[in-house]
Amino acid sequence: AADLLAGETEGFIYSRDGHPNSDMLAKECKACHAAEEAAVTGSGMAALALALISQLKQGDHVVVSHQLYGRTLGLFTTEAARCGIDSTVVDTCDLASVDRVIHDKTRIVITETIANPMLQVADIGGLAEIAHACHAQLLIDNTFASPVVCRPLELGADLVVESMTKIMNGHSDVILGCLCGNTASWDRVPLAASTWGLFASPHSCWLSLRGMATMGLRVGQATRTAREIAERLHGHPALSELHYPGLPDNPCHGLAQQQFSKISGDDCYGNMITFRLAGDVELVNKFIYTLSPEIPFCPSLGDLKTTISHPESTNHRELSSSRRQELGIHPGTIRLSIGIEPADDIFAQLQKGLTAIAPSA
Repeated sequence: AADLLAGETEGFIYSRDGHPNSDMLAKECKACHAAEEAAVTGSGMAALALALISQLKQGDHVVVSHQLYGRTLGLFTTEAARCGIDSTVVDTCDLASVDRVIHDKTRIVITETIANPMLQVADIGGLAEIAHACHAQLLIDNTFASPVVCRPLELGADLVVESMTKIMNGHSDVILGCLCGNTASWDRVPLAASTWGLFASPHSCWLSLRGMATMGLRVGQATRTAREIAERLHGHPALSELHYPGLPDNPCHGLAQQQFSKISGDDCYGNMITFRLAGDVELVNKFIYTLSPEIPFCPSLGDLKTTISHPESTNHRELSSSRRQELGIHPGTIRLSIGIEPADDIFAQLQKGLTAIAPSA
C-alpha cells in the first residue's frame, strides 16, 4: 500500500483516481488519436473542464470560438473569468481575426472541428500555427467528427476533447468524455482530474469499450448515409438553407476534404446535417411531430438511430435571439444526427415531414 500511494509501483487505490476499465478505455482513446496521453472523464464537459483547470491559471488568456456549444462557451468565458482567466470570443474560422486577438498571455485557443450546429469547419493546421507562434496551445473539441473522421493532433493540435456520450460510444446509454494530448502538456492532468472529482464510472467505461469496438463501422455507415441524404435534400423547396461540409457548394468543402480522413475510399464529412425550414415555430413543431417516432426528437446526437434536434430551444437556448441570429441559428433551424439505417428509409421519413409542412414541395 505504501508503494502504491508513493507512486513507486503500479496499481489501483481508489476508483476516483483510476480503475482498470478507465485505463483500458484511455488506451483505446490514445490509439484512436495517436496521442501519448489520455484521460477519461465523467462527461464531455468534464473533459473540457479538465483541460481548463490543468492548463490555465489566474492571469492567463484564452481565445474562444464564437461557435462553441453554449456550455463550453460559458465555461471558457464566464466560469473562467471567476478564476481570473481572461477570454476573447472570435470567429476562429477567420484566421486573421484570431491572429489579431492572440497575445503573449494567451495560453489556449479553443474551437470545434465541426461547429455545433452550423457545421463550419476549423482550419486546424492554420490555427495551430498561429497558436504556437505565441507559445499557446490549440484545444479542439472533436465531438461532431470523432477520431474516425478527423484526428486533430496529427494536424497540429495539442489537446483534443471528445464527448464520448455521442458518436464514440454510439448507443445513447452513457455520459462520458475524454481528453487526449501529449506528455509535454500532461503534468497536472492526473492530479487535477482526481482533485476535482472528474472521474468516470467503471460501468460507463465498460459500455464505451463495447461501443468503440464498432465505431469505425458505425461512423463509416452514418457518414456515407449523411452525404447521400444531404445530396437528396439539396435544393428542396421546403428548405431555405442546407449545411453539410460534404456538399461541393458548401464554403467549408475544400478545407473539409483536405483535413478529414477517408473511409472505404469515400470522402468522409461526418454524420451531422443542419437545415432551415422556410417557416415559423408552429411549422417547425409540425415537422418534428410528423417525424416521430421514426426519427425522434433528441437534444443529443450520435446514436445508432437518426435523431432530430432544434438548436434554438435546446443547446443554444441560453443565448439571446439576436446572438443566435448572428450565428445563423433561427427558429426554423433543424439539426439532424444521421444513424445507421438505410438512406432510403431516412429520406422517406424526412420527405413525409417536409410534405406535411409544404404539400406542394
